[in-house]
Amino acid sequence: MQQYSSLPEQNSQVDTTTKLLTSIEQLRADLWLECTLNKLQSRLNDCLLSTCTTAEIFQTVVNELNSALNVGEVAIALFQPQERVGKICYASGLSSFLISNTGKKLQLSFDQAIDIQDLHQLENQQPPSAWRLAEDFGGVASWLIIATESSDESLKALQVQLTSKLMARAANQCAVALAQLRQIKCLQQCCQHLESFNQQLERTNQLKNQFLANTSHEIRTPLSSIIGFTHLLLAQGYDPTRERHQEYLNIIQSSGKHLLALINDILDLSKIEANQLDVQWETVNVQTLCSNVFALLKEKAANKNLKLRLEVDANITTLVADSLRLKQMLLNLLFNALKFTTTGSVGLKVAVKGEFMYFTVWDTGEGISKEDQTELFQPYFQIANAACDRDEGTGLGLAVTRKLVEIHSGWLKVESKVNQGSRFTIVLPLTQKEGVGGDEGVETFLKNVSTEVGGNGGNLNCISSSKILLVEDDLPNAKVIKTYLEKLGYQVTWVKNAAEMWQVITQLQPAVILMDVYLPDENGLKLVQQLRENQQYKTIPILAQTAMAMKGDRETCLAAGVNDYISKPIDLPLLATLVAKYSKLGTG
Repeated sequence: MQQYSSLPEQNSQVDTTTKLLTSIEQLRADLWLECTLNKLQSRLNDCLLSTCTTAEIFQTVVNELNSALNVGEVAIALFQPQERVGKICYASGLSSFLISNTGKKLQLSFDQAIDIQDLHQLENQQPPSAWRLAEDFGGVASWLIIATESSDESLKALQVQLTSKLMARAANQCAVALAQLRQIKCLQQCCQHLESFNQQLERTNQLKNQFLANTSHEIRTPLSSIIGFTHLLLAQGYDPTRERHQEYLNIIQSSGKHLLALINDILDLSKIEANQLDVQWETVNVQTLCSNVFALLKEKAANKNLKLRLEVDANITTLVADSLRLKQMLLNLLFNALKFTTTGSVGLKVAVKGEFMYFTVWDTGEGISKEDQTELFQPYFQIANAACDRDEGTGLGLAVTRKLVEIHSGWLKVESKVNQGSRFTIVLPLTQKEGVGGDEGVETFLKNVSTEVGGNGGNLNCISSSKILLVEDDLPNAKVIKTYLEKLGYQVTWVKNAAEMWQVITQLQPAVILMDVYLPDENGLKLVQQLRENQQYKTIPILAQTAMAMKGDRETCLAAGVNDYISKPIDLPLLATLVAKYSKLGTG
């Protein structure tokens, strides 16, 4: 122990009064104890402020106690969880020996093994020579140990008492410092997580703003065409014989289809991210599907004087996939290739390697930089496009495509160099696990309907006298459906709500009922249930036509008792096919 004035030197001249001597010695001892502990606490505080480690706290405690005491050696032993033998991990480096009450001699030096049972004996003996500190990170147990030596028997009792107090309080300070360090580490981690979260939040907000700006731009562009050309038709008076008016109508129709495609992209991404996208597995004729895809590209490629190349391995026949989604994936990639290519060619190569089929879409366009490739498949991300007058799309096409590929248990990769074109490859397994197919209904008709209603006219003459009851509260939608079906020879009675429906249905006896789901005075599906409960109307075919287009909406309508379902905006050729099918049943 360091020399301090609280411990009297031998033969020193002191007050002859024993009581006064004891008081002075005790006061000096207490002052030394407090000064030593204050110094230790100050050093521990410095460690915490400098964002120290557990090891630095342990070493600080050992160094300070060894500096304060010159009658032995201080060390710290650590024990891993569930282990009975630990190691001396922090010591002055000098070998020292400690004798327990059982007479066992323990070596106190760095990296020396020590048994937990020996520490318990040292902790419980009087005076103690070991103090339990705390549970450190990961549950590691730590012990503070001291080996004391003294040749002066007259000082032994006071030294032991003072040393024991110092060690006990130092152990407590060390335990508190460890607890504070854990709190600091926890707060630092929380701050790091919060900072990371804030960065992600800021990035998400930027993407959201970018998405809203792009979507607003994309929606307003076709809307401007629709509103503008509609205004021209209204102002000039529509004349079907005027070629310009036919051109106006074609632009209006094209702009409307563009809006629908935009909405479908957004809905597809939302459904995929919510794991709510229905996949219809079937055996796909690859050659036929690819030929149909290229048929949709011819006009756009011709407008840009680009050549189209299709190469399908002669040995390729079929693939198990969702044909509509596979077509969507290929069209997304091919339209992108056309968009970013000003001269040369765009092509699709299909090959089989092992158990996988490779669909490679390539182009001779401007290519994609490495920086852009890292962001390419992020939702809403768009590459600055110098190959066309303005940025097209919302930046969702590639994100949707990659997610559709992953749903098919495949992957999508890209190879590109600036000014050297790009290659996007979809890799799909040849077979898939059996999926749950949906009822044959709207999806099947969408696959089969490939002509406008004019091609169906011959099939509709036989039911030209069929009566259709249209229950629809929206005037524009009702007028479109009524006009369209009447031109096909149907007799359409239009009512705007449930009350009007009940008034006319008894006299009308319709062959088919077209039922809107949302009506001003009643829920359309509830009306369907009421009709099914009435023996007089129980067998009338009912088609739900509604804007409900999310997962489960079709099943909800079918469960209510409708025969089939068609979502808005209404596909008029599909509507004609459904009405033709069910009106025959209704009149039969």
